[in-house]
Amino acid sequence: MDNISLSDINILLVEPSDTQRKIISSLLIKEDVGEIDAVSTVAEAKSALRSHGSDVVVSAMYFEDGTGLDLLKSIKDSEETASIPFMLVSSENKVSKLEEFKQAGVAAILPKPFKPVYLSRALRASLDLINSEELNLDLFDVHEVRVLLVDDSRLARNHIRRVLEGMGLKKIQEAENGAMALTLIKDNTYDLVVTDYNMPEMDGRELSEFIRFNPETAHVPIIMVTSESTESLHMANIQQTGVNALCDKPFEASEVRKMLASLLSE
Repeated sequence: MDNISLSDINILLVEPSDTQRKIISSLLIKEDVGEIDAVSTVAEAKSALRSHGSDVVVSAMYFEDGTGLDLLKSIKDSEETASIPFMLVSSENKVSKLEEFKQAGVAAILPKPFKPVYLSRALRASLDLINSEELNLDLFDVHEVRVLLVDDSRLARNHIRRVLEGMGLKKIQEAENGAMALTLIKDNTYDLVVTDYNMPEMDGRELSEFIRFNPETAHVPIIMVTSESTESLHMANIQQTGVNALCDKPFEASEVRKMLASLLSE
């Protein structure tokens, strides 16, 4: 199937402010988006998705009848809509508030106001999720790559799994935390571990150290997914423990594709 472009897609814009709806709609039109449906409440958004669906949802954070997080979780909890990329547009800058969206599988987060270049990147990231393409590997049959996915958020695991499956990786086992992952590692063999950093019981750093210092698993590539800045000194220190690659949340398909192509070709 041919890849779809921005001119082919329908975007559901969910924004309570008339002015902001007009501003964002005009910017989307400049990006050559094919069709834009604009609504102002969570209830209207859910109704629109039920009646005619959408390719991408672009949403604000706060509404009179709920929040963007309510809408995102509703989308991700339904089989019919779970694959729809969700972009958040918000002036909210509290880390804890944005973290909830990252854990729920948001495709992109845009600050308000935002520069057109950021919108372009977010739209490309959303298109990458829609236009899935198998990864070609020299050393592996991508369908046979055994992956252990570790994250305490079910919605985050679902999002990461969809990205990986879109690249042809089918053999994916999941664990809710590092302790559960260790049990699986003792009984199974893996070609790749994708783990969250912040988890209860055993975090991603402790899990990575176990994998790296165990002779039977020391060779297994590790991608650590984190909502912290991957360029921070703290995360640089984490990488010294033997993590092969750090990946930001939201989990962007284009970046992950490059990582996998590199790690599974070594």
